Amino acid sequence: MPVDFLGDSEAAKYGRYDGPPSRAEMEKIFFLDNEDMALIKGHRGRHIRCGFALQLVTVRYLGCFLADPLEVPNEVLDVVAAQLAMKVNPRAVCRSV
Repeated sequence: MPVDFLGDSEAAKYGRYDGPPSRAEMEKIFFLDNEDMALIKGHRGRHIRCGFALQLVTVRYLGCFLADPLEVPNEVLDVVAAQLAMKVNPRAVCRSV
């Protein structure tokens, strides 16, 4: 995607998390509703469901997908993992591809 119209600092931040989202953003954008959970549960394996859920909330927040779904702040991973009821280290599960 062309970013020539952005300043250098804006272009460097484009398509990336610039620190953890605010509490209000976490509650609104990173909440997985019943429809989201149905989509997520349609995937096999905890690692695939985790990565899919992270990409889903990331595209809502940033407007684009990440090449590595784990390039998210720990707070985002913790919120998503809690909603998926992951009882193990979510980074280990999501990395086990």
